Amino acid sequence: MVDYSKWKNIEVSDDEDETHPNIDTPSLFKWRHEARVNRMAEMEEERKAFYAQKQQHDIKRKELKEKLKAASDDDSLKKALSELEIEEKKLKAKEDELKKKERLTPWNVDTISKPGWSKTVINKPAPRKDDSHLTEEQREENYRNFVKENESKVKHYGMLSKWDDCKQYLLENPHLCCDDTANYLALWCLNLEIEEKHQLMEHVAKQVISMQYILELAKQLDRDPRSCISSFFTRIQAAEKEYITAFEDEYSSFKKRIVERAKVRIEEAMKEVEEEEKQKRLGPGGLDPAEVFETLPPSMQECFEKKDIAMLQKVIAEMDEKDARYHMKRCVDSGLWVPDSKTVSEGFSQDESAEVQPKEV
Repeated sequence: MVDYSKWKNIEVSDDEDETHPNIDTPSLFKWRHEARVNRMAEMEEERKAFYAQKQQHDIKRKELKEKLKAASDDDSLKKALSELEIEEKKLKAKEDELKKKERLTPWNVDTISKPGWSKTVINKPAPRKDDSHLTEEQREENYRNFVKENESKVKHYGMLSKWDDCKQYLLENPHLCCDDTANYLALWCLNLEIEEKHQLMEHVAKQVISMQYILELAKQLDRDPRSCISSFFTRIQAAEKEYITAFEDEYSSFKKRIVERAKVRIEEAMKEVEEEEKQKRLGPGGLDPAEVFETLPPSMQECFEKKDIAMLQKVIAEMDEKDARYHMKRCVDSGLWVPDSKTVSEGFSQDESAEVQPKEV
């Protein structure tokens, strides 16, 4: 009959023991293996130290015996040899203890057998793509080409919500893991906020941060972002408190930046529209009729509001000549009123007189 008892006590680091859901099982197996390796190293050091001590004892004992042969009546040598024999018994007992300890040590993958042959294959992850040598024009051209070819896929990813769906979609389309995707989604968030689609903006913003986290992980590991897809989603789904908190903080900060940037863009757009309208209003002299109207004396403003030429002529005649010329010149330069060169109004010389024609302010 075959004795199988020696196989009952085998230590394996990755035994399929049930572990708590919050425990990282691969890390637990790794720690077990490291602890076993450390124990084996300590036993090996202890064994080497013992046999080195035993070797020194044997050499010393041999030398004493030779000296005792030459001087058999030397009591000091006999006493030293007697002490060595006592020490030898202690060493023998310690050796038996070591052998017993080794015999009772459970077998493991390192001691259960010896390899007949071995081969080492190192899989090096693909390095990150370096585009630092590209000019700004080349980057813009690459971005336009990327958007042209992948816009629908990027938008589809931006609309996903479940982590498993995001992971599966990126594994099926790993080329989307790049800065161009993050940039497109960020710009989309800005446009959505400008359009006051706040909830949709917040949804897409989460996908922006996810992509940025994958890219940052690839940067830290100096690897291609495509090889970091599974790593990121494994960590984010493991619900590590610190990792989730950092993610949520970055997500909130990004939304805040989008809202602030949208406000600035809206203000800039309104200023551009106002400037365009102002340019359209400018008169032949480059003045804005609305601004000129606000600077006129109340009596003149009433004339323009009523479009009463006779009333205006009367007001001008009653004004100081210098002030009248100043205000009327600004009215003409702004196009607020258009002069008629065929007539001459009271209070003006031939070359400066004007029969004013009303114009809408």
